[in-house]
Amino acid sequence: MQSWALVTGATAGIGESFTRLLAQNGYNLVLVARDLPRLQERATALESKFDISTLVLQADLSTDEGCSMIEQYIRDNQIDVLINNAGFGINKAFTVSQLDAEQALLDVLVRTPMRLMHVALPGMKERDKGVIINVSSVAGWIAGGTYSAAKSYLTVLSESLHTELTGTKVKVSALCPGFTRTEFHQRGRMSMKGLPGFMWLNADKLVEQSWKDAVNGKAVSVPGWQYQLLTFVMRYAPRPMVRKIGMNVRIKQRR
Repeated sequence: MQSWALVTGATAGIGESFTRLLAQNGYNLVLVARDLPRLQERATALESKFDISTLVLQADLSTDEGCSMIEQYIRDNQIDVLINNAGFGINKAFTVSQLDAEQALLDVLVRTPMRLMHVALPGMKERDKGVIINVSSVAGWIAGGTYSAAKSYLTVLSESLHTELTGTKVKVSALCPGFTRTEFHQRGRMSMKGLPGFMWLNADKLVEQSWKDAVNGKAVSVPGWQYQLLTFVMRYAPRPMVRKIGMNVRIKQRR
């Protein structure tokens, strides 16, 4: 029986890189995203290049209906790898943002990965086999609005589950990348002009590192020396400094 992996936000960026890495490792793929034409295009390319099977599930994970559909699929089918990657960003301060946008961010970045893990883990535990990677962010260590807060939740929950599953062959890991060359910042209309070139990460390379870390039982993966150094500082620096850095980053992105 061939193993299946499910990837949310599978059509671009880190999610798309994960689909190629998993296909290369022989996994059949369930691809989840909102854009059906791009999903179908991705599925066709993966099947052609890697000789695997794919299934496309069009879903808006900011909605109850979209999340529930993916939950039900996981209940009804054996998923051995779950990549919670679907992203959401808001380029406005909390005090002037739209409440429905803030709720959608919470639903995509917190509600959906929590629920999908809650559904997937019982089967993985029963089979004593499985890998879950939650795509979090180094932003979880700074104070940068609801995005940082949501990513902090995802990292901490991943760490907690990693500890809870010690002694099993089920692996849970948080991938915490820094700035990565994807569509994310353009779609969120965030200005990244002032960021030095050496701070940008390559999606394929960080996904490769994340997979290696997860399989080897590492709770948190922070690819790139620059972000390993940054997160070390953020973890131990005085909180007033961390808050100031977080606010400065958000202000620059909104310009």
